Amino acid sequence: MTPGHGAAQQAGDAEALTARFIGQALQNDHNRAILERLPSLDLPDAWLVAGCLFQTVWNLQAGRMPTAGIKDYDIFYFDASDLSEQAETAVGQRVDACLRDLGVTVEVKNQARVHTWYPQWFGRPYPALTSARDGIDRFLVPCTCVGLRDASEAPASLYAPYGLEELYRGVLRPNALCDHRELFRAKAQSYRARWNWLQVVET
Repeated sequence: MTPGHGAAQQAGDAEALTARFIGQALQNDHNRAILERLPSLDLPDAWLVAGCLFQTVWNLQAGRMPTAGIKDYDIFYFDASDLSEQAETAVGQRVDACLRDLGVTVEVKNQARVHTWYPQWFGRPYPALTSARDGIDRFLVPCTCVGLRDASEAPASLYAPYGLEELYRGVLRPNALCDHRELFRAKAQSYRARWNWLQVVET
């Protein structure tokens, strides 16, 4: 196999995984509805992120309903013009009004202000971010660092900074950008309790 052919095959594999992931994430009707309505909220740099996406995929792999056990649906946005808690709360109220009929809990976080409260909550420093994607980069487990936006025009836009291979292989490893081992181990244990084929790899 020539180097060029190998690179082309890898690109094709990545495209196939992207299409597979988006298709499976949208089998969760709540994900689909949120993504369809997200543009109407006019939130800067808005993404549907994390658990509601990768847990949907793992549920389907386990033969469960797409929505099984998903506690909430997380939306990230980035607005550096107002870092107040009050502004974030007001955005959350707008989102709740837009999505109330879905009957699910939606959590909304302005990634521009995470550094203002994270050290107090977790006892560790946290950098000022420059985009919502910076926040996605820092989830405790790299394979869970995923975000989707705007499903009004197919396909939805995917952000997966560490790729999707480990998500589908079920590999849980610590994230070097946010290496909190105690929190990582607790999170990994909670995932393995629900999807027992997942593997924890610490290096």
